Amino acid sequence: MTKILICGIGGKMGENLIKLTDGDEQAEIICGVDLHAHDIGVPVYKSFDEVKEKPDVIIDFSSPAALKPELDWAVKNGVPAVLAVTGYTNEQLEFIDECAEKIAIFKTANFSLGVNLLVKLVNEAAKILGESFDIEITEKHHRYKADAPSGTALMLAESANSAFGDKKPYVKGRDGICGKRGDEIGIHAVRGGTIVGEHEVMFAGEDEIITLTHSARSRSVFAAGAIKAAKWLVGKPHGRYDMQDLIK
Repeated sequence: MTKILICGIGGKMGENLIKLTDGDEQAEIICGVDLHAHDIGVPVYKSFDEVKEKPDVIIDFSSPAALKPELDWAVKNGVPAVLAVTGYTNEQLEFIDECAEKIAIFKTANFSLGVNLLVKLVNEAAKILGESFDIEITEKHHRYKADAPSGTALMLAESANSAFGDKKPYVKGRDGICGKRGDEIGIHAVRGGTIVGEHEVMFAGEDEIITLTHSARSRSVFAAGAIKAAKWLVGKPHGRYDMQDLIK
């Protein structure tokens, strides 16, 4: 039985994780860390220093602000971590790499199997279509999402850009008289309502357009992927892992 600690257990994703593990014979949530969570059937602490239980793995769906105390505690206690947060700074990404030299860390911008298939398809399309097609990425999320563009949009951009030796710059939105389009990959963010997550990659060529899209209809697809990752990560040696490792 995989014992899970959820960081951000009081949020929507915490709610989905609790529902999905109810009755799961291979995983159970034993506690959580959240500044604002109420009684939800398991102990909830305001900080990692207060945690009394001994989880096998952490799943983090909170915010970048929780990263330092979370990974400090994880390294100290030898607990692997599944990071499902986006919007990390470059310094935080470096810190994640440092901690991955001591514990196993699973990090991805999106836990959906469909999205990770889309990442592969975008790379293949970019290789085949080449420089004669312009690439534009549009992502849509609910009105409460704090970071833009989404981590998934950046993951898609990186997948496309790798087909060109990572030489294309990113233009995040356009405003005013910005002149003729250059050799960039355009990335655009839409925020509104209760949109779970939609991503579109458009390849615009001479007289034809190819569009690859993914639409998430429920947050449960991300929660299910995180639980699968948590089960898989337990017992792995230190290092960085992502969905491509799990899929393989």
